[in-house]
Amino acid sequence: MSTHQQDMSLVTSTPPINNGNQIFPEIEMSGHSSSIVRATVVQACTIFYDTPATLDKAERLLAEAADNGSQLVVFPEAFIGGYPRGSSFELAIGARTAKGRDDFRKYLASAIDVPGPEVERMAEMARKYKVFLVMGVIEREGYTLYCSVLFFDSHGQFLGKHRKLMPTALERCIWGFGDGSTIPVFDTPIGKIGAAICWENRMPSLRTAMYAKGIEIYCAPTADARETWLASMTHIALEGGCFVLSANQFCRRKDYPPPPEYTFSGSEESLTPDSVVCAGGSSIISPLGIVLAGPNYEGEGLISADLDLGDIARAKFDFDVVGHYSRPEVFSLNIKEHPRKAVSFTSKVTKDETVKN
Repeated sequence: MSTHQQDMSLVTSTPPINNGNQIFPEIEMSGHSSSIVRATVVQACTIFYDTPATLDKAERLLAEAADNGSQLVVFPEAFIGGYPRGSSFELAIGARTAKGRDDFRKYLASAIDVPGPEVERMAEMARKYKVFLVMGVIEREGYTLYCSVLFFDSHGQFLGKHRKLMPTALERCIWGFGDGSTIPVFDTPIGKIGAAICWENRMPSLRTAMYAKGIEIYCAPTADARETWLASMTHIALEGGCFVLSANQFCRRKDYPPPPEYTFSGSEESLTPDSVVCAGGSSIISPLGIVLAGPNYEGEGLISADLDLGDIARAKFDFDVVGHYSRPEVFSLNIKEHPRKAVSFTSKVTKDETVKN
């Protein structure tokens, strides 16, 4: 365990029960209702270029969250596979380099197939610790990468995925684009759960689609550690009348490979091994706009809150964005949910085949 993890002084309101092997301190709030869900957002860094070790770390964190009573655990954007913060892949318009191509080769190798053995392991982790798991991953399909979120129930069932619809800036050069076929909201025993990743949370049409599907627990894995992010999360909670769980990584320069293997373009010379390159800011917000836990800018940790699901109705009493506040005679939104494929195959019917009308 690194020094900055040990030195965290995040006070709990009620000391959680644990087995004596707690990795990170727990931040908790207590709710009062017959329908309470304990949720945790994980603020921790990928072990870059080492997916097996990152999965081991994820399991340790998941075990600790479960030991503290969590029923739902949300990990950051690209936790499995890594968020390539600071890397340019040595791209320039009309030019590539041999190192940049090899950087992409290594990044591709760290990604996971969905389905695949890493998905099976995450499903087993969810089953073993009896938690609903929401995990940010870099998904590999052939030689194209997607920034995705995977969902698992507490029985170890893989529920499905969301692919980021709109990568931001240089992300577009390394990640593919999702489509309307992966904007799910899952109806589970602990509430209706879905996710939007980082800046696609700024897309009003995407948010409206999720509200229309009845989302109650809105997961927002992100890479945005700015203080302004909390305002966006609070707005979404109020707008959607839903709980918002935002998980980000907390990373120092030493959490990435050293130069020249990995270089922070434009800032490498100013960084020390302990320089913070992503400050976290993970938080949990209620449908009434109350910050239940976080934001945490101190280090890696587990940020938890007890979600009183009755707050959803309390919030929608005076504002239901797709209900009594929607004005459908003025505004409408059409969502295209079919998959978009570059190539489609139509089988040819032979003379010997019987076609049933």
